[in-house]
Amino acid sequence: MQKKITKATVKSFIRKNRQHLLINVKSRFDGMVDGVMPVESAFATAKQTDRHIERTLGIAGAWFVGGGDDRFEAYEENGFKGYEVYNCCGSFILAVVSLEVVNA
Repeated sequence: MQKKITKATVKSFIRKNRQHLLINVKSRFDGMVDGVMPVESAFATAKQTDRHIERTLGIAGAWFVGGGDDRFEAYEENGFKGYEVYNCCGSFILAVVSLEVVNA
């Protein structure tokens, strides 16, 4: 049985993998339609930000709403391993290149 994934789990993942962290923003809030819209995206090196640290955890493109309204899922696909985050502001994946694939 897998342990429950929480914001603390994702925070620890970011802290341990900051140098190799990748982000893939799948959707984001669009004020023109007053809702979340999909965006064309791919994995890119996660850039640090000092804006809204409590909501971004220092990662540009990430947004955590807090209050128990974030949903987390383990992500392992196409040689990437990490976590997918969903909330009312959009969805994104934080991942690293899976060592199992690199060492194969």
